Amino acid sequence: MATIPTLGTAAGVVPAFETLEPDDLALPFVFCSPHSGRDYPSHFLAATRLSGDAVRRSEDLFVDDLFDFVPAMGAPLLKARFPRAFLDVNREPYELDPKMFADSLPAFVNAASVRVAGGLGTIPRIVAENEEIYRESLPLSEGLRRIEDIYKPFHATLEELLKRTHERFGMAILIDCHSMPSSVRALPGGRRPDIVIGDRYGTSASARFVAMASSHFSSLGYDTARNKPYAGGFITERYGRPSLGFHALQIEINRALYADERNFRRHEGFMILRERLCRFVEAFSDDVETDHSRPAAAE
Repeated sequence: MATIPTLGTAAGVVPAFETLEPDDLALPFVFCSPHSGRDYPSHFLAATRLSGDAVRRSEDLFVDDLFDFVPAMGAPLLKARFPRAFLDVNREPYELDPKMFADSLPAFVNAASVRVAGGLGTIPRIVAENEEIYRESLPLSEGLRRIEDIYKPFHATLEELLKRTHERFGMAILIDCHSMPSSVRALPGGRRPDIVIGDRYGTSASARFVAMASSHFSSLGYDTARNKPYAGGFITERYGRPSLGFHALQIEINRALYADERNFRRHEGFMILRERLCRFVEAFSDDVETDHSRPAAAE
């Protein structure tokens, strides 16, 4: 595994991310929570114009804790401890906004992506409610340091987990775990789903696995949508290679199911949802095992 970088926070030095490992690798799954980090580097807090609460609006609240049962079931969980407002690993490595930096950007930077235009590049310019993060322009060296020191080791770790799982089972299914605000853009008819499963419009995972996941969430009583309004980000796109046995699904969970999102607190629904997610993983893994044991068939 890659060397784990650290963050200097008000509470001391902590790992920038963690891998919760199973005692025995028993499932062909890798779980990733890239946006639930809540350890804020001291130098970042000194540079932001936002209050402690406002700067947290981009967090996928407690998603790492919702899925912290998966190592006991036999799958690893990679979780960011650095906050999304500091660095977003669900972007290309160099999606950077030239308006944010005091220096000219190198030619290899993707400064024209839709995500950069929206202020949500690899080094975000805004938090989720469209509030500017920084008081002043950043030195380019600071942005590049975050990418070299944290982004690249995070992805090297994720790639190694997927490779190890693939070698063990002949396949690997990445579950990229996220949460969405309860005010998520309504679908036609005014629907605001509980769960959105993203597979990059059918490109990042076998259609069989997507159907299984959708069916199990629906059977647990959740209003489940596919790809709208979230089809999956860079992680889903980068690691989903179904023809090679690497499948990637993004799961977005409506925060109203488990948290008071304005006050950053869990409510009584948290343990209910966690227990149902455990049932989901158990049922989904059983289906995948059954499917994987069958002779290969055309999609």
